[in-house]
Amino acid sequence: MSAAAAAQVEPEEDETEGGPAFEFDDAFQRKVLALLMREPNFALKARDLIKPGYFTEAANSVLAQISLTYIEQYRGAPGVSLFPALLKDAIAKKKIRSDMIDEVKDAFRAILKTDLSGPDYVLDKVIEFAKHQAIQNAMVDAIGALGKHDFSTIEKLLSSAFRVGAIVDRGEYDFWEESANRTQIREDFNAGKIVANGITTGLPSLDAYLHHNGWGRKELSLIMGAAKEGKSALLIQFGMAASLAGYNVIHFTLENSAQITADRIDANVTETAIRKLKDDPQTVQAKLDKARAKAGHFKIREYATGTLRPSEIRRVLEDYRQDGIIFDMIVVDYADIMMPERWTDSNVDNSKSIYVDLRSISFDYDAAVLTATQTNRDGAKAHTAKATDVAEDFNRIRIADIVLGINTTEQERIDGKARLHFVAARNSEDGFSLEVNQERDKMKFISKVIGRA
Repeated sequence: MSAAAAAQVEPEEDETEGGPAFEFDDAFQRKVLALLMREPNFALKARDLIKPGYFTEAANSVLAQISLTYIEQYRGAPGVSLFPALLKDAIAKKKIRSDMIDEVKDAFRAILKTDLSGPDYVLDKVIEFAKHQAIQNAMVDAIGALGKHDFSTIEKLLSSAFRVGAIVDRGEYDFWEESANRTQIREDFNAGKIVANGITTGLPSLDAYLHHNGWGRKELSLIMGAAKEGKSALLIQFGMAASLAGYNVIHFTLENSAQITADRIDANVTETAIRKLKDDPQTVQAKLDKARAKAGHFKIREYATGTLRPSEIRRVLEDYRQDGIIFDMIVVDYADIMMPERWTDSNVDNSKSIYVDLRSISFDYDAAVLTATQTNRDGAKAHTAKATDVAEDFNRIRIADIVLGINTTEQERIDGKARLHFVAARNSEDGFSLEVNQERDKMKFISKVIGRA
């Protein structure tokens, strides 16, 4: 997430000192904290099991308190790019003692070097520890109830303790209980204390039309267009814009080689016509070095057409996670030429399987997934392609959370213009088009959003 998205750190009580401590060694405690801070699924499952006071190092207790406060309010891990803003906010509000600031910063840097492997095993150990503490505390409390012959209370205490960890996988969202939290988030948003959690397109005037003020996490976003209309260029532009904003991006390419993809990105980032990249390589490199300073990861994985399965995407994401890299955005160029997990004689069933799996990946990895699809012949000829103009399988429109169509007449192409049509949207307005300027020679499918067409 963007470092601008600072959240309040308002612990209800100080849990950073006293009480039981983890029985794990320092390295394992750092792994627990690293997963809590950086791994979305672990954070949601473990949030009710971990207390700041469990960490033996005071600085780690502070980091845990900040993380847990954020997780409780925003139902997700704060992540590496956001955490510096959370620390700065906590320091400004004097929630971290002045004599501990350097120690906390050092602890945060140590967390950045901690690998994120084995989250399920770590979670099991945390559950085991939390259950042990709950049973121990329940037994102490039960002694008082025993003296009063209050067997009902004893039963409740022990029963509750033994259930610790049993509901860790719940997906419950209590609508009424969470209403005040939703209101607070909206007020914080209006006050500028937080920003929307969407991943920017790199174009604020386009972000404003998207429900999350950018691409939504746990959502599948789809670019639709005719052959050679610019889908790959647009996927590259949106992916690199996210990386330049500090997000981690991985780009799976099945149509172009990694080298061609990289050349296109070079042109886009350095605003150099792709045919002129060789004219002054050192100037291009200098511009790339400057852009890289604040950028998140941008990894490119190259596959032959028709060979990439959703399970391979998961395997790659897990490999990077063990190296401590969690991706905010996953770009696939493009889903129509992927391979389903199980091949059938039905093109529609194969297509549906791929798109369902991609959306599942977005949810499981708390990431925005962006890909593209072809229009059919009617759509390619139309002035503005509509949802019914998608090639082969209408399930693609149903499954995607938002579908943006690329439309360009011959005259518009000559004039360096195009239209981005909101074909379908699950959570926002659709059925309208935005007129855009282009610089195709620099691989900028959209250089400026002019306004509604």
